[in-house]
Amino acid sequence: MARSMTSPALLLGYRLYVGAFFVFLAAPLFAAGIFAFNDSLFPALPWQGFTLDWFFNDTEPKLGMFHDRRLLSGLYYSFVIALLVSLLSVFVGTTNAFLFVRREFPFKNALYIVMIVPLVIPGVILGISILVFASNIANAVWDAWEVEISLLRPGIVLVVLGQFSFIATITSLVITARLRKFDTSLEEAALNLGASRARVLFTITLPFLRPAMIAAGIVAFLVSFENFNTTLFLVGSESPLTITMYDRMAKIGSTPVLNAVSFFLMVGSGLLALLSVVAQRPGQPD
Repeated sequence: MARSMTSPALLLGYRLYVGAFFVFLAAPLFAAGIFAFNDSLFPALPWQGFTLDWFFNDTEPKLGMFHDRRLLSGLYYSFVIALLVSLLSVFVGTTNAFLFVRREFPFKNALYIVMIVPLVIPGVILGISILVFASNIANAVWDAWEVEISLLRPGIVLVVLGQFSFIATITSLVITARLRKFDTSLEEAALNLGASRARVLFTITLPFLRPAMIAAGIVAFLVSFENFNTTLFLVGSESPLTITMYDRMAKIGSTPVLNAVSFFLMVGSGLLALLSVVAQRPGQPD
């Protein structure tokens, strides 16, 4: 009796909590997106009217994002860095999955823990550590042989390596979880029928892992694209979009063109997330 009396109240409280939670998450995104279409020089109320100038206008003071060379340059570098990081992370994540699922070796559990550690290290600490480590090596080589290793100086290569150091852990965990579900009897049957190990790998095992590899690649791309803390300490003259936007905010302040960039990124991230869901749709037996 008591349970039936309190159940509607609990259900109402639960619904209010869930609703408030999603409003809390969505409200800042909605506000950032809506001001991208406000015909005003400042991203604030009152509403001055609808406009697409912050996307497509080619003159000041309402220079749109698609005509802003610095923003487009940052977008390009972010895309290049994210693509390199995602490809490298998926490749290493796949090899790590086979290593930890299919092989037995000394200190396997300890090595697995070491692989996870970068996820719990603050991005600032990770960026500083990688910068100091790379700079020390480059300085030592210069002092010994007067050879400059530019790849170890702040720039795209160091940003890729810095992001890869923790994003590879994410892809490894995603692909490992998928590989643990694989029925090895399928491989054994193919080998008994005369297939080579390489053919079994490329026709049976990797197709089974493909949804996880695609999903892991999309996650790696998004995490890399929006990364700021680690990138800030490793970036050179080729600034990705997050650093470009930060620099714009610090020097000029918030303008609706940054809201336009934010809206563009939200739409792009949503489409990639949808693609990740589609890639993992049921199509092969687990």
